[in-house]
Order: sequence, then structure tokens, then C-alpha cells
Amino acid sequence: MASFRAPLFKGMKTAVRPRIALATYEHAPQLAPDDQLLVPAFARIGIDAEPAVWSNDDVIWETFDGVLVRSCWDYHLRAGAFHAWLERLDASRLPVWNSVALLQWNAHKRYLLDLEQRGVAIVPTAVVAQGDVPGVRHVIEESGWTRVVIKPAVSASGFETHVIDPANDPAAWPIVERVAATGDVLVQPFAEEIPRDGEYSLMFSDGGFSHGAIKRAAAHEFRVQTEHGGSVDLIEISDDLIEQGANVLAALPETPVYARVDGIVRDGRLLLMELELIEPNLFLELQPGADTRLAEAVARRLD
Repeated sequence: MASFRAPLFKGMKTAVRPRIALATYEHAPQLAPDDQLLVPAFARIGIDAEPAVWSNDDVIWETFDGVLVRSCWDYHLRAGAFHAWLERLDASRLPVWNSVALLQWNAHKRYLLDLEQRGVAIVPTAVVAQGDVPGVRHVIEESGWTRVVIKPAVSASGFETHVIDPANDPAAWPIVERVAATGDVLVQPFAEEIPRDGEYSLMFSDGGFSHGAIKRAAAHEFRVQTEHGGSVDLIEISDDLIEQGANVLAALPETPVYARVDGIVRDGRLLLMELELIEPNLFLELQPGADTRLAEAVARRLD
């Protein structure tokens, strides 16, 4: 491991300890509150961790020992620039966690179909090409789904995510047209378990289970994200569900440093809704020691 590193910004003094960047976005330049726990967690194990905005051209990424991607919550709005940034990091051979290959694969929700082909149980999902509104109509008619979730295949934080009733709501198809105009479209049946039971999140560090949470939507809302009024609580996860979550990660070509497995439980079976490998909130504040587990996972990769 290198013992000398050049400055983060031109004109800054040099540092001598191993040092990693915690990549964030311009609206949270000092990291999201949950991720701020990582700075002291890394310090406790002898690593300097510094927030750095991924889209800031003044950051000298190559001077770090590695980059941990965290609060990059605008990546879906600037997908071209985000992928170009990842390619730059990859070309420099700078360690990135999760790996650039995993991040690029996970950025398009077509990955759900890949995982299904590898034996992972998912919520039924179709992906329709950009602008193909007739294709969306065909999926809905062939499936017989009455309430349908539609969202961009490249999205985050509930962006442009809608529940529609295409047979009875005249406003449904203008929504479909708008979403389809932005890019490829994900089409799924609405999961009634969401308002009834909530959505489960299983957090993993370096392949090992860390902690679990349940996310619930606010009244008259279906999106569980806190940005839309949702709530999140720590819960105990059964060994069976932990094993099912671990099996999702086992379908990947490599073990991610961090992962959040989101899904519903139907008849005891975990149905994957999202595998979050880019910038998930890991709810570190809910579980003492979770920040340390993640820091130690990164440290093992540095070694």
C-alpha cells in the first residue's frame, strides 16, 4: 500500500496515511448523514476517508488509494457523465468499490432479467425500449396485470416511478409516454405486499449479512423512500431470508463490498425488487457496528 499520496486539490498539503475517497454528489458534498459515519469508522482502522464529489473536475482521483462510491444520488440524471467518470477510474487502475464492472451492470435495471436467468426469484419484470409505448401496452395486455408499476430502467430514489391503472385511468398513457421518452422502461405488476407488509432491505458487507430493515410507505403513497415520506426501521431477519438474500449475491460474478437486497416476501419466498450496488442508503445508523464492518471490508480489499 502506498505511504505517500499527492493532494486532493491543487495547492493542498500532502497526506501520508492510506486514503480513500467517499464519492458523493454536489447536493451532499460532505456526504449524506448516514455515510458520514464512515469517516470516523475508517479513521479507527488507520485509513483517511474524505468526501469527494464525483462530478467535480478539480478532484484528482488518481491520488487516492481507492474510491468507495456512496451518495452519488444524481447518477441516473447524468448517466453519460457518470459512466465516463467510471471509465476514467477504471482506466487509471484505481480500485473502485463496488467494481466498475458491477456498477455499470447495475445501472440499468435490465440486470433483474439477468439475475432471473441465473435462478434468482424476482418480481415479474419486463423491459421495454425507449419510446416504445405500444410495447408497454403489449406487455400489460399479455400479462393481464391490472395495477402496473412503470419507471425508467435507469433511475433512483423513486424518480418517475408511477402506479397506473391503464384500463380505467385516462391519465395512464400520457404518463407512459412521458416515462418512455426518457429511456428504456421497466414494467412490473404492483406488489400488494408493499402497502401491507413493507419492503425488506438486507444489507451485506463483503458478502456477509450485516443487518436488515423494513421500509414502509406513507399513507396514500406507494414509494417507500424517505424522500417520499416513507419510514425505515431495523428488524430481525430470519436465517431463511438471510440465506435467500445471500443467494442473490451468489449469482454475481464477484462479491460486492457492499450490497442492499430489496424485496418483498411472498409465501416465505424473497422476491427481488432491486439489488442496490451503486449508491444505496445502507442504514448504517440503525445498527451499531455496521459502519465498522463496511470499513473493514474496504480495508481487506486495500490489503
